[in-house]
Amino acid sequence: MTPFSFTLKTTDGKARRGRLDTAHGPIETPVFMPVGTVGTVKAMMPDSVRATGAQIILGNTYHLMLRPGAGQVAALGGLHKFMDWPGPILTDSGGFQVMSLSKLRKITEEGVTFQSHLDGDTIHLTPERSMEIQHLLDSTITMAFDECTPFPATYEQAADSMRMSMRWAQRSRDAFVAREGYGIFGIMQGSVFRDLREESAAALTRTGFNGYAVGGLAVGEGQEAMFEVLDYAPGLLPQDKPRYLMGVGTPSDIVGSVLRGIDMFDCVMPTRSGRTGQAFIPGGTLNINNACHKADPRPLDDTCDCPACTRHSRAYLHHLFKAREILGCMLLTWHNIRHYQRLMADIRQAIEENRYTNFAHDFLARETAHEPATEA
Repeated sequence: MTPFSFTLKTTDGKARRGRLDTAHGPIETPVFMPVGTVGTVKAMMPDSVRATGAQIILGNTYHLMLRPGAGQVAALGGLHKFMDWPGPILTDSGGFQVMSLSKLRKITEEGVTFQSHLDGDTIHLTPERSMEIQHLLDSTITMAFDECTPFPATYEQAADSMRMSMRWAQRSRDAFVAREGYGIFGIMQGSVFRDLREESAAALTRTGFNGYAVGGLAVGEGQEAMFEVLDYAPGLLPQDKPRYLMGVGTPSDIVGSVLRGIDMFDCVMPTRSGRTGQAFIPGGTLNINNACHKADPRPLDDTCDCPACTRHSRAYLHHLFKAREILGCMLLTWHNIRHYQRLMADIRQAIEENRYTNFAHDFLARETAHEPATEA
């Protein structure tokens, strides 16, 4: 069995090029994880996800514990077998969904009591229970249970929330069942307050994790404020462990965050956008629903090798969305995930070639300018 380990291959400024070895295969970083919340990447077959170049996907403790249940997934061979994804899987601990989806919830030192958004049943989730569920799912990377601090929050609110999350992080680490090739990540909190981020990073480092996430960002603070936190937050974490920015984001978010030392990303944006007709292309986005695409014979992106671009025209994709055909969602989702994976490959190559600063500057300038991509 392969040990769980992170190798930092090279750096270019703060940008890092690494490799994460796990029980379910290697992960070249920086990496983007498509979101497969309930055991599926929406509108994609597992083989299609693999064809995009995705190395690891994300699942969710909250949703899978409610349906079909972690015990059932375990009885059927674990999440890898259940959804036909033999590669690495990272599972979100469920803390964010408890906060965002539950109508009624009560947070105590012990954990969170909440009503299921599916049937209203009362459920109790603690750090220990979250670890148990993720173990039953056979998660390659388990996330510590935390409270995602809302934004905006006062200093006192952010401090209280962060300190409880740090206590929960210790309990999560204690309850985690160590196995060869499996890891657990702690989650830094502290909102936009530097001293709280420093306190959180110090607490997590004392506890000791296989990797570290920067949580509590991409929750409404905007890119400028997010980057201000990322200008210092990754550097507070151990150099020899992977750094994961949760729930981020747009291509420009990712490029700017790698510039500041982040290694791992996830976001629903490429899949959600694909289902609503928004395609990511060089320089920005394109809405395939717009009438200007009705008779356009061009591909979405003539540099892309996905089936949507190599086999179909913008006119056909426009037709699929106007006809409400499922194939339109599938093709645009495939394209968007492939777009993200091509971006990550370009990022890794630019770091290897010691030209990432220029790469990022040029990329962000194009994105900001919205070159004809918004409606090319």
